[in-house]
Amino acid sequence: MTEFKRLCDIVAKLRSPNGCPWDREQTNATLVPPLLEEAYEVAEAVSAQDDANLREELGDLLLLIAMHAQIASEEKRFDIDEIAREVSEKLIRRHPHVFGKSEARGSEAVVRQWEAIKREEKKVDAHYLASLPIALPALMRAEKAQKKAARVNFDWRELRDVIAKVEEELNETKSADEIGDLLFAVVNLARKCQLEAESSLQAATDKFVARFNEMEDRLRARGGKLGEANLEELDAIWEEIKKDARS
Repeated sequence: MTEFKRLCDIVAKLRSPNGCPWDREQTNATLVPPLLEEAYEVAEAVSAQDDANLREELGDLLLLIAMHAQIASEEKRFDIDEIAREVSEKLIRRHPHVFGKSEARGSEAVVRQWEAIKREEKKVDAHYLASLPIALPALMRAEKAQKKAARVNFDWRELRDVIAKVEEELNETKSADEIGDLLFAVVNLARKCQLEAESSLQAATDKFVARFNEMEDRLRARGGKLGEANLEELDAIWEEIKKDARS
């Protein structure tokens, strides 16, 4: 018995009449939030270069995939073998440069080939961006849309043009729609600077949290308390922290 088969058998047991009440109550819908959470925890482990944690988080993610498949199998919709077979066949179809006779070489050519094959397979909506996932976080979805558009040459050529667009959107910011346009332009700027908007915002938020915690500690050391100190006092401490970080 392979370890993967063992995992699937354990999940089936947990879902059986004599299994775990919590596991038996789950549906594909109720398992979506933990699935997303585990995916982000995998990303965090990768970012931290923590192999032990990455191994554990990948296991948690694999467990949820097995759970989703087991639920579908119980309802006679599909099973884990169908999932594996379908993704294997898709990989072969979409890698003709490996498994066929395509001459595509280089990452960009391979990605364009993948997109072309995918559009041919779907055929439900012929629009180029039809496959853009709606459920992605907003920053990631914007960046993915821009990358896909860039592959068909709909992209700014110069960084200065992107900066000009950000400045234009900033000057026009008067409503929620225009703020959305500004955010989209900033994502484009991050992409052109070879940065991921989602990761950049996460890093900025982490920095903000660290500085805010330091501000709280310094305020407490002076006998102050959050909620009682005014903005001027908090801002003065904040500037101290920034100055110390630069020195």
